[in-house]
Amino acid sequence: MESNETVRFSDKELAEFKVLILEKIEKAQHDLELIKSAYMNDHNNGTEDTSPQFKAFDEGSAVMSKESNSELAIRQEKFIRDLKYALVRIENKTYGVCRVTGKLINPKRLELVPHATLSIEAKNMQK
Repeated sequence: MESNETVRFSDKELAEFKVLILEKIEKAQHDLELIKSAYMNDHNNGTEDTSPQFKAFDEGSAVMSKESNSELAIRQEKFIRDLKYALVRIENKTYGVCRVTGKLINPKRLELVPHATLSIEAKNMQK
């Protein structure tokens, strides 16, 4: 007889996903700051100019219009928000459970898309 226990990742697995998500949030917030400072300063030679990453962003922003730069910032903010929601699901122990099928999402998919709430199976059903 099947137990009524809900399908979920173990606490150990959830803890590993949490570390991954926290790292992604940190990187995403750093990238967002770069996007914003490139947007704000455009060609202001600030001290951040010494950062090779910033330089690449800054040169790219010369080509990018302010509009596409702000779209990039909005997308980045949404990504960070989605990652933070994933942290809440970890706390609730519902992380990694497909909201359509109720099955566990493949851990490889979660490594690539840590904020995923749909399994590939459910995603394909939407098409």
